[in-house]
Amino acid sequence: MQKLHYDIVVIGSGPAGESAAMNAAKKGRRVAVVSDREEVGGNCTHLGTIPSKALRQSVKQVMQFSSNPLLKEFATLRKPSFPQIMQHANRVIHEQVHLRSAYYQKNGIDIIHGLAAFEDAHTVKLGSRGPILTADYFIIATGSRPYRPDSVDFTHPRIFDSDTILSLDHSPRKVTVIGAGVIGCEYASIFAGLGAKVELINPAETLLSFLDWEISDALSYHLRDAGVRSRHNEEYEKLEYFDTHIVTHLKSGKRIKSDIVLWANGRTGNTDQLNLESIGLVPNSRGQLEIDKTYRTTVENIYAAGDVIGWPSLASVSYDQGRSASNAIVDPKACVEIDRFASGIYTIPEISTLGKTERELTKERIPYEVGKAFFKSTARGLITGEQVGMLKIIFHFETLEVLGIHCFGDQASEIVHIGQAIMLQEGKANTLKYFLSTTFNYPTMAEAYRIAAQDGLNRVF
Repeated sequence: MQKLHYDIVVIGSGPAGESAAMNAAKKGRRVAVVSDREEVGGNCTHLGTIPSKALRQSVKQVMQFSSNPLLKEFATLRKPSFPQIMQHANRVIHEQVHLRSAYYQKNGIDIIHGLAAFEDAHTVKLGSRGPILTADYFIIATGSRPYRPDSVDFTHPRIFDSDTILSLDHSPRKVTVIGAGVIGCEYASIFAGLGAKVELINPAETLLSFLDWEISDALSYHLRDAGVRSRHNEEYEKLEYFDTHIVTHLKSGKRIKSDIVLWANGRTGNTDQLNLESIGLVPNSRGQLEIDKTYRTTVENIYAAGDVIGWPSLASVSYDQGRSASNAIVDPKACVEIDRFASGIYTIPEISTLGKTERELTKERIPYEVGKAFFKSTARGLITGEQVGMLKIIFHFETLEVLGIHCFGDQASEIVHIGQAIMLQEGKANTLKYFLSTTFNYPTMAEAYRIAAQDGLNRVF
């Protein structure tokens, strides 16, 4: 049986695994990446971020085409089906795999396919016939998968989770989404964009309650306008299965009949096949690993990054975590804890946010004021027909320090990074005045920062 030794073995080829491997290889270490798929990219490329966002983009384009007065007369009477739109997503996946494979080859990183299981803290075995890999260090970046409770029959052809929904072979007329977190809201907007009636089961009082209240309200309004019925303060009790439909029973006694059910109620870390008990690592109830500030687990030479360590489970953050985890091994001074980041939520329209919300600042008794810009009031918004969207800047009432950036609307996840760059500046450079003293291209959506800053300044002077 083949036995190979490396300085670092990374288990997983998603964003965290890729960045960890690339960083270590560029700093002279001999690195191997274990991929449980025949193609690299991990769940992010094959089941999560890439396919769902490509799917969303296609649905959004269909919606724009159908609503644009200039193009409406050319639109067909029939919308593309779900499988037709997925063909575009599959093309993007193929191109991503090609790019990622080239990166590994260019950096001299060995890709070894198979399921890794620890034999001891310095050894993993890849299946009964696969090679044995030994290493000085391991980085676990195996990601996560949808949480599947035993009470739900996922073998039924009308029950899906966020992985299996990508194989849906028709366009359902009515969809029940159980779970109104980020994934649930994203898919609710996608199906609504395809013309389906959507029932969104939300155990909380509002959608995505961690968001700024105005952004959450805007999301609720536009989902409702698109045909999504949000059932707040409701919890799933059981499912009743039929050949032609599913009936969802709620704890309140309500029943909902739909063509399919999408289970979007939590995720679990991919650690159950790693034989962690052999090295004394114990995941939590959701399969996630505990780490310290340097991404080290309780085993001295084993680190972890990405979704497998839990919150925030964002591809962007996972990439940075992977780099920091490998830096903890090869360049400790460069290891940083990733704690300030923008979140992107790809509903239709999309959301991006960074920093404090009004609710948090009120609780902390920090004096603040708000400046807003509505996309429909910008020249670029009028040109592109963007009637939906808002940029909200929250700043300190006295110092004008930018405390939060909250954006709702087209390209929100791009727009937020201008504010992020200013918020992370040191000293007096991170104030509202930057947006008033800087010349923005015209017409652009970036101009919203100047408008919002002027609106905010008018409230304090």
